[in-house]
Amino acid sequence: MASGNSRSAESVQVRAAALLVTSGALVELSAADARHVVSYMRPKRAKAGDVIIREGEAVRNDFMALVLDGEVTVENSVAAAHDSMVVSILGPGSLIGELGLIDNAPRSATCTAATDLSLAVLTREAMQLIISEQPGVAARLLLAMAKRVADHLRETNRKLMTFAQVSKALQ
Repeated sequence: MASGNSRSAESVQVRAAALLVTSGALVELSAADARHVVSYMRPKRAKAGDVIIREGEAVRNDFMALVLDGEVTVENSVAAAHDSMVVSILGPGSLIGELGLIDNAPRSATCTAATDLSLAVLTREAMQLIISEQPGVAARLLLAMAKRVADHLRETNRKLMTFAQVSKALQ
């Protein structure tokens, strides 16, 4: 991660690599691979209230970010109510935007800084560099990301089945 002061940049890289392999991020990634990935990330700061990712946005959607410090609210639109619903509040060690990095499709949720944030951002361009320069690391990173997406899909399916059962019981 490129940053100003080399000592503080190194400390941020060490923290980012440690957070990248936690359960909120890519637990399947090794510490060594995490250090390689973090070297391709860039730091970003956001103030409380800043929108990092906007649901439906089809531009600026080619990155994922690792929360280093602070909290992010994740919201989805509720079309019938013309409102949004907070899906989760994420803190250090959480990833946001990984689907955009993978598929470059419009964003599926809005992520807003609930507090001042420190992030480590991996762009699609940086991901392509990892693929060409360190294909083994890239393969393991993509497998870890696929596992994360699969875990989220299974959890969503479980919640949907619970919702269907409750809905049926209420009829």
